[in-house]
Amino acid sequence: MPDSLNERKERIAKFKKTILNKDDSARSVDIPEGLFVKCEACGNAVYQRVLDQNDGICPNCGYHFKIGARRRIALIVDPGTFFERDAGIASVNPLGMPDYDEKLLAGAKASGMPEAFLSGTAKIAGRPVAIGVLDSAFMMGSMGSAVGEKVTRLIEAATVQRLPLILFSASGGARMQEGILSLMQMAKTSGALSRFRDAGLLYISVLTNPTTGGVAASFASLGDINIAEKSSLIGFAGPRVIKQTIRQELPEGFQTEQFQLKHGAVDLVASRKEMRVLIARLLQFHPEVRA
Repeated sequence: MPDSLNERKERIAKFKKTILNKDDSARSVDIPEGLFVKCEACGNAVYQRVLDQNDGICPNCGYHFKIGARRRIALIVDPGTFFERDAGIASVNPLGMPDYDEKLLAGAKASGMPEAFLSGTAKIAGRPVAIGVLDSAFMMGSMGSAVGEKVTRLIEAATVQRLPLILFSASGGARMQEGILSLMQMAKTSGALSRFRDAGLLYISVLTNPTTGGVAASFASLGDINIAEKSSLIGFAGPRVIKQTIRQELPEGFQTEQFQLKHGAVDLVASRKEMRVLIARLLQFHPEVRA
């Protein structure tokens, strides 16, 4: 049987306790980096391996940790069916912002991708789809010119091929290092979605933690069906910014996925473990549209 939480804590304590060397002088033993991670919700230490095996969900409280775009794709689509598109599109530094080039390199290293958006075609329960995922490890999944271009190209390809579109958002919003060029992507992606909808096609938007700023105010909120993943912060400005601006106490649970469901901003709230089955069922309810 799996160890209880108390037993795991006792082993951690024993592992970290002070031991004596040959000279009877004290020295400490550190836990190897990356072995455990602290849950942001319940505060418990969780084995990284256990967390990975549980799809990034805390086994103690059910809190959904952030996961990368490629991991997300692997959890959603049929194995071996994902084909990436527009992989060579990446941001430059059009405004010559200081340190932006270094931040782009750091984002690429943290996410393992050249940009914050991964897109392509795949199958879900045998149904062909166009799918895109933002990765919060790359500069908080912020939308600059490259992300906006990749999102727009995916929408346009789905329109031409008459495929259902599924987008997973995880973003801090428009990328401030690109100024107005970044904000323009809100209108650009929304315009492409308008043409997609005119073609009578299905768009499923999944909002994950966090979905904020210019992404929340554009393509992330324009789905025919908007699904919020559990443990997600969803809104335009963050709660701290709003509180400091209006100088008022915010409602309990403000901008959580349940708050958004209650106020009609999303249609469904779903666990990560049930997301694939849910999307497959929604696709079944909408017959394939051929040219």
